[in-house]
Amino acid sequence: MTIWPRSRPSGSRQAQPRRGAGPRATHLLAGALLAAGAMACGGCLAAGSPAAGSPASTAPATTGAASAAPASTGAASTSAADAGTPAQTGPADPLAGRQLITVTAASYGATYATFTAYRRSAGHWRPVLGPWTARIGRNGFAPPGLKREGDGRTPSGTFRFGFFFGVQHNPGVRFRYRQSQPYDYWDDDPASPRYNLWVDQRYANPGLNPEPMDVSGYDYGAVIGYNTARTPGLGSAIFLHVNIGIATAGCVTLPQGELLRVMRWLNPARSPRIRMGVR
Repeated sequence: MTIWPRSRPSGSRQAQPRRGAGPRATHLLAGALLAAGAMACGGCLAAGSPAAGSPASTAPATTGAASAAPASTGAASTSAADAGTPAQTGPADPLAGRQLITVTAASYGATYATFTAYRRSAGHWRPVLGPWTARIGRNGFAPPGLKREGDGRTPSGTFRFGFFFGVQHNPGVRFRYRQSQPYDYWDDDPASPRYNLWVDQRYANPGLNPEPMDVSGYDYGAVIGYNTARTPGLGSAIFLHVNIGIATAGCVTLPQGELLRVMRWLNPARSPRIRMGVR
């Protein structure tokens, strides 16, 4: 997805000149939970590969140290046993403490979606931020697996977050933050060897019609890990970034105040995921 220098943000493809829902919603959230165990960015202009969902009652399988509940050891365990406290026989919640964002639309053609952030606690997903109104692709959501470069649609699926970025200074986030400069672009040329990567034009060619990263819509943003395999044509530069009042070319956008709350809340140690699609 291409954003013209200082005139339109990725996902939106147009930016202001810089400086001066029911049972189906339950099903979507359920799918997000199952997909959270496995993951797969065009700016507001690309496509992606979805993750599979499952019934709301089924928790996703998880692996790795981040998802494993710490084993109880040492004096604390011994004292509990000595006191006659019954041992815990049920398995610990493998998703405890995890973070999940859902972005759900009423139909594939809708350009508005509901944005809600959740945290796993006591075996349940509990809302922490939202629900808020987000803007998505100008042509809505692409059905799972059908996102393509330049189609103006937001990919459906469950994804990790990459690094955070922005024209402005780091607003106090826990993810790695990269401040963009006039020579920074996102390569959204499927024929380029650097397709779907951030490119410093001083040192490498960002491809044909690359997306400038120093536009107003990118004052603050987060890379959504879509098409991380960089398969040509499946879409690039899919971000969560500042809304400039219009639908996007594939990204998800929020008003700046809400976006900053989300970015400061997200914690890489909590293995956050973002689930996007139709409810």
